[in-house]
Formats: sequence, C-alpha cells, structure tokens
Amino acid sequence: MDAARTLALTDGPRAVSVAAIADASGAPAGTLYHRFGSRDGILRAAWLRALEGFQARWLEAARDPDPLEAGVAMATSVVAFARTSPDDARLLLTLRPQDLLDAGPDADFKQLQRAMNAPLEADLRRVAHALHGRADARALDAVLRATVDIPYGVVRRHAHKATMPRWLERDVADAARQLLTAPRSQPRAPSPQQPATRDTARSTTSHSDGDRRAVR
Repeated sequence: MDAARTLALTDGPRAVSVAAIADASGAPAGTLYHRFGSRDGILRAAWLRALEGFQARWLEAARDPDPLEAGVAMATSVVAFARTSPDDARLLLTLRPQDLLDAGPDADFKQLQRAMNAPLEADLRRVAHALHGRADARALDAVLRATVDIPYGVVRRHAHKATMPRWLERDVADAARQLLTAPRSQPRAPSPQQPATRDTARSTTSHSDGDRRAVR
C-alpha cells in the first residue's frame, strides 16, 4: 500500500498498476492480486488506511468533555495528522476515491465511507449544539469553518514542504477558538407591513435587498 500511495502521489493515479506496484514494492504481482484482487483494491485499501488514521486522531481529540476544547482539539488534530503522516495526509487532500479508482466508488465503498464518517458528524453536531444551542445548518457550518476549513486550508498550503512550522498547531488552535467563541447574530425579524409612499417603499426594498446580500 505504501508503494501504491507513493506512485499515486508522485506520478498520478493513472501511473499506478499492479505491475508498477510490484516493481516498486518488490512483492510478487500474484501475491498482490491474491490479497487485493485488482489495482483498485490496492488503492482502495491505501486510501481507507489513510482515512482511518486521520479519523482515529480526530476521534481521540473529540473525546474532551468540554465542547469548546473538543472543537479546538479537532482542528489541531488535522495539523497533527499531517505532521506525523504526511504522505497519508497528501493522499487524502489531493486525491478523491473517484480520482483513484478505475471503476469509481461502488455502493459498498460509499456505504463504508458513510459509516466511517458517522461518528465524526456526531461529534460536530454535539459541539454545535453545545456552543450554539442548536445543530442546524448554520450552527454546523460555523463549527465546520473552525474545525475543518481552517486546518484543511493550512495543511494544504504546507503539505508539500519538507517540514511544517512548529507553531502551526498553536496558531490553528487560536484561530479555531476565536471562531468557535464568536457571537452569532440572530436573523433580523421582518418589520411589520405598513402603508407607505412610493419613496418609502423604494427605501424599504433597498434595505431588504441589502439584508439579503448580507445573509448570502
């Protein structure tokens, strides 16, 4: 699986074949076919191994009983995983299953992904509900910005460097904490309808359009 991952990252997924993996790893092609069944089987196993490693670190971080600290730890776990498992992090960041697999992800693969992601989604809902009193789309999006968008963006920028800056986890933790504790404004209640002159109606419409753009 290491050889398949290296080939995919250095030469692209189309360069990965059972023969190339056998040549790079020294394993007999027959052994690879017997264990994995096909090229897709090897790449699927390599990708899922990387995902399992990432999720194990995330789930460990999410165990903190304090929802805020759990959210901050989730964010820094992304950076920590990339630091300790850089090749697996690059695989997950740069190549999707549909990029790797000739046949594309089948129903069983998609079901497995959903099952693997379910505990992470539950952690996100727990943090959102604790911090915002609800776990609706807006609250979840706020938590995702802090725990996923920021650390993923940071890791993507530094993933191909020889070493990642030592201060990265600390800075990501600070940024995630600021987002997670930022006050959330409630949507403005609509003003009661009242008769208006043409100029007043035009002014009201203009303000409404402005509010809509602000929400977007």
